Amino acid sequence: MRIYKTRWLARFARQQHIADASLREAIVRAEQGLIDTDLGGGLIKQRVARLGQGRSGGYRMIVAYRMKDRAVFLYGFAKNERENIDRPELEALREIAAIWLNANAERIALGIAEDELQEVPNDREKT
Repeated sequence: MRIYKTRWLARFARQQHIADASLREAIVRAEQGLIDTDLGGGLIKQRVARLGQGRSGGYRMIVAYRMKDRAVFLYGFAKNERENIDRPELEALREIAAIWLNANAERIALGIAEDELQEVPNDREKT
């Protein structure tokens, strides 16, 4: 499973102090079948904990997700700032999800080279 975040999401995560480990944990839960919300079109919504707190009052992440293959964090928001995304945003995110989920290895590499994507490191690969 390869996990990526878009440039926008990387900036949001940095500003909100959301660690890569928290993003990876959200995908581990998804891989175990623990998906918070299936939004259709390859999109899921996963909760991510606020630093020092639990997931319920934390952040909501919209993720392009294909089990055992690839996850791309596209968008995030704080639960206390916004309840949900609206229909036009959902449709736009589905289009973006389709692009990244259908991208071949060369397109992913180009996305990384052009700073459109960042790979979320796998802690196990460092050992």
